Amino acid sequence: MAAVAAAVARGKKRGTAVLSIDGADEAPEVRVARLIRENPAVIFNRRECCMSHVMKRLLAVVGAHPAAIELQEADEEAAAAAAGDGGLPALFVGGVAVGGLEGLMGLHLRGGLVPMLREAGALRI
Repeated sequence: MAAVAAAVARGKKRGTAVLSIDGADEAPEVRVARLIRENPAVIFNRRECCMSHVMKRLLAVVGAHPAAIELQEADEEAAAAAAGDGGLPALFVGGVAVGGLEGLMGLHLRGGLVPMLREAGALRI
């Protein structure tokens, strides 16, 4: 977790880079941190995850279309570590871990989702 947080912090100092998902020469922690840094909203999930589908639908309703990254097994641990205790699927908005479906729904019901998406530049409306 510390390695991912450090990589995200280093990237924020350098600025935003062009999205590159493959990053074959990167360690999984560095790749996950880079994707978090490069996208205003990103969901990391396992293949065919029904909870991530619901998350994407809710975000689309409010006008956000996050990058959705289906992880390989090697990258799952890195994404879960970056998300903290939430596990997968994991949503990040503006580099901040929101959590899984439960975290997303809680944020939305408290009225914090749209302002957070707007601040991160993730809204398309």
